[in-house]
Amino acid sequence: MRISPNWLASRPLEFACSSEGLGYAQLSNYTATFREWGDGPPLIVVPGLAGGIELVAPLAELLSRRFRVISYQLRGEEDSFALRRHFGMADLVQDLSEFIEWHGLERPHLLGLSFGGVIALEFAARFPNRLANLCVQGVGARLESNLVKLIAGMVLSGYPLPADNPFVNQFFRLLFGRNPQPIGLVDFVVRNCWHTDQSVMTHRFRLIRKRDLRPRLNRIQDPVLVMSAPRDVLVTNSSLLDLCNNITDVRFVHLASGGHLAFLVQAKRVAQEVIGFCGE
Repeated sequence: MRISPNWLASRPLEFACSSEGLGYAQLSNYTATFREWGDGPPLIVVPGLAGGIELVAPLAELLSRRFRVISYQLRGEEDSFALRRHFGMADLVQDLSEFIEWHGLERPHLLGLSFGGVIALEFAARFPNRLANLCVQGVGARLESNLVKLIAGMVLSGYPLPADNPFVNQFFRLLFGRNPQPIGLVDFVVRNCWHTDQSVMTHRFRLIRKRDLRPRLNRIQDPVLVMSAPRDVLVTNSSLLDLCNNITDVRFVHLASGGHLAFLVQAKRVAQEVIGFCGE
C-alpha cells in the first residue's frame, strides 16, 4: 500500500507519547523498554543522544501508517547507574543486534537519528546484509571540532546543571537551525531531552566526539538513505560528503530546513522519504 503525500500532509502532528504498545526486551546487559506503533514491514528506529523514545514518537506515529515501527531505549536511558559498568559503541551496536534477534526479525528496515544514526551505521558495517534498508538523519562520517561542539562538550561533561538551565536550553534550540519554531515544539524537545540524565548524555557525547566512521563505511552492503538539513550545527558539509562518498549504495536527500532536529521540524517530509525509499 502506498500513502500519498497529500494524505500524509493532512494529518496532524502530535507531540506526545502514550504507553500504548509498550514492552520490555530482556537483553544480555539490560532490559530495553520499547514501544511499537502500527502494522506492516518492521522498521526499527534508533533514538538520538537524548530524549529516547518520547522524542522520536511524533515521527514514529507518521511512519506507522506504512510500517510496524519499533523504537527502544538505549542502554543507560532509564538507568544512569549502567555507566558503572563501562560500555562503548561496540556494546550499543551489540544491544541493537540482540534487540532485533529478540523480536525475531529477519532483515528489518532501520532508521537511525543523530547519535542513533552512528549506531545504525556501525551496525550495518559490522553485520552486512542484516538489513533491508538503512536510513539516517543528522549524522556525518565524523564529528568535527567547532565552537558549538566545543561548548556542547564543556557543558555536558564539565559540571552538573539544573534541567531549567537557560544556557543549555538555548543550545537545544540551536539544534532546530535558525528558523523560529512553535513554542510547543521547543518545549517538547527541551522537556524530553532533560529526561535523559546528564551523565548519560556526557558518556554518549564522548563516544562520538572523536569517532571516525570512514574506515568502516565501505563494509556496508545495504542500501542507505542519508537525509540532511542545512544549518545542522553537528554535521558539516565535508563530514556529510565523506559519509556519502564512502558508502557503496547511497541516496542523498536534502531537507529544506530543520537543522539537526529535522526529524521533528520536517517529520512529514522525513516520513515520506523513508516510506518512498524503503518501499521501492
